[in-house]
Amino acid sequence: MASAPIKYIFWGQWAVATAIQVALLMLLTLDKSGDFPSTYRVLAVVSSLLAIPFYAVYRPFSTRNGYLVGVARLAAAWGTLAATLFFIGFITKTTETYSREIVLQWMIGGFLLQSGAFIPLHKLALGLEAKLGAASACVVVGAGQLAHNLASKLRYERREDMLGLVELDDSSDEDLGDSTYFPVLGYVSQLRDIIRRSKVNRVYIALPARETDQIEGLYVDLLDANVDVVWVPDFANLKLLNHSIHDLGGMPAIHLNESPLTAYPGGALMKSLMDKTLALTGIILLGPVLVGCAIAVKLSSPGPVLFRQKRHGWNGNIIEVLKFRSMKVHSDTQVKQAQKEDPRVTPAGRFLRRSSLDELPQLFNVLCGHMSLVGPRPHAVAHNDYYSDKILAYMARHRIKPGITGLAQISGYRGETETLDKMQKRVELDLEYINHWSLWLDVKILIKTPLSLFAKNIY
Repeated sequence: MASAPIKYIFWGQWAVATAIQVALLMLLTLDKSGDFPSTYRVLAVVSSLLAIPFYAVYRPFSTRNGYLVGVARLAAAWGTLAATLFFIGFITKTTETYSREIVLQWMIGGFLLQSGAFIPLHKLALGLEAKLGAASACVVVGAGQLAHNLASKLRYERREDMLGLVELDDSSDEDLGDSTYFPVLGYVSQLRDIIRRSKVNRVYIALPARETDQIEGLYVDLLDANVDVVWVPDFANLKLLNHSIHDLGGMPAIHLNESPLTAYPGGALMKSLMDKTLALTGIILLGPVLVGCAIAVKLSSPGPVLFRQKRHGWNGNIIEVLKFRSMKVHSDTQVKQAQKEDPRVTPAGRFLRRSSLDELPQLFNVLCGHMSLVGPRPHAVAHNDYYSDKILAYMARHRIKPGITGLAQISGYRGETETLDKMQKRVELDLEYINHWSLWLDVKILIKTPLSLFAKNIY
């Protein structure tokens, strides 16, 4: 199977990138001092090792990337590496032992040279994947929507040599879907002949759960056919959340619902480091803005500068979310979202809400670890109590830390959700974020967030 060779492709890409940045560092130090001191050798080793998790997370040389996306991912990985090295140097008090000129030239030059190496590395990886795919001719047993979706992914995403579909039999009541793109090679009763005639290496079984007996029979029948057999369960009617399959003491364990923070502890640690680093940087850089907002709130109406509200955090735990107070002090028997021309909102508060400056104190929530920069927006406890029995899987959005911004916010679902349909769509986008979470997705959302600040439904 291709998975093992693809790992070698990653290590080959890492080796080339590492060779580029180490060679550049050596040339720069030799040019400046005529020597390659031990301090710079340590820097070369540490940067090479740190590059492994960063390249694995950001996947800059993935064959799924175009040139611009690949270079953007490379910039994110290289920038994170540079920030981590600077942080290590700051903690160990060793920054003064390095020439700022050399380090700056190395950072810029390393990125440019690796960007230049992207095209040949990308073409090489595509070629290797094509060869691996060609060596694995496969068929899909089934003719319904699941089978067609699987066949599409095998051919266009995994680039396997997907030959066609094999139907159960001519009396099957399965939805045959569209057979335009994938020819029907025959029936299950002819499967052994199809395997022998087409030199099939792998058989994917994509059948509905009601065909359990047929799946078991296929498995037993193909044990001596010298082909790989892969079962793709049909969970179309289940609301899966970050699902995965693992080996549990020799038994296959299908995780139907799992938090990304527990499923990927390494990625969760990287997310936490990125959150706290950027939150601290934001607090320092935006210090004058924070002070200005606090003064504006204090002058706008009597009351505290900060508004504190109990909301649900990760795994449903109650956290206290901070915001600049944007309303006059009042007492409500129930939590009510701000509406257009809401008389409770002060003039200064209206500006803070429109510009989202009222959310800036949540940087302290991020720094304390209660929130993340990116994640589902936390709702008031009263709102959660109201919606939890009206929207399917509503509370599942708390399977990851809540964020200051999120996929729903950059997709147009920011501000008041006055209808159940709008809240339903926000929840769907929150669950989509959890299912596809990655550091790169966080970076993209952070980049797109400023554009969402011009939304017209913020009151």
